[in-house]
Amino acid sequence: MAAAIGRVKKKIEQLRLSSCICVSNVERKLTLVRDEAAWQELSKLDGCYCLKTDLNGEEATKELVHERYKSLAEVEWAFRTSKSTLEVRPIYVRKESRTRGHVFVVMLAYHIVKELAQCWCELDMTPSEGVNELTSLCMTEVTIENQTTINQVPAPRESVQQLLAAARVEIPLALPYRGTKVYTKKNLPEERQRH
Repeated sequence: MAAAIGRVKKKIEQLRLSSCICVSNVERKLTLVRDEAAWQELSKLDGCYCLKTDLNGEEATKELVHERYKSLAEVEWAFRTSKSTLEVRPIYVRKESRTRGHVFVVMLAYHIVKELAQCWCELDMTPSEGVNELTSLCMTEVTIENQTTINQVPAPRESVQQLLAAARVEIPLALPYRGTKVYTKKNLPEERQRH
């Protein structure tokens, strides 16, 4: 019985209710007893939270501390948005320089997403939807008389043109050919897929 009482007391302490709840043992029956006055006093703080800082009142007011705490939620949202919209996959790093580099890239991605959201708000399109739509933009390799090769950019579909115009991006009609092949998951040659 002592072991059971110990487990219940441990749970009460874990829930931080020891100021208003205690356990009693009457004829091998455990009963929780609530101190009503203490319970009422504790319930005044329902829905409230406390922020603790090592800054004094002159360095940061309580309003500033509260504002900074709430902005953490925005930072977490920024990381989630950046990683999902621009497909920045989880990367596990150990060295400080690599961690800093990863955070820099994610925050840069967040700024891009934020800028695109602002540019495309009139089009009623999320950054994720817009980036997905831009994947249809392509380039065609054109060889003229077996000598000159250029990369021609075909006229994009209307939805892509709207996205580019809203973001104030102009795409040239042709780009110089450098002989570089770009592979994606969709067009990866078989010999590279095996390695």
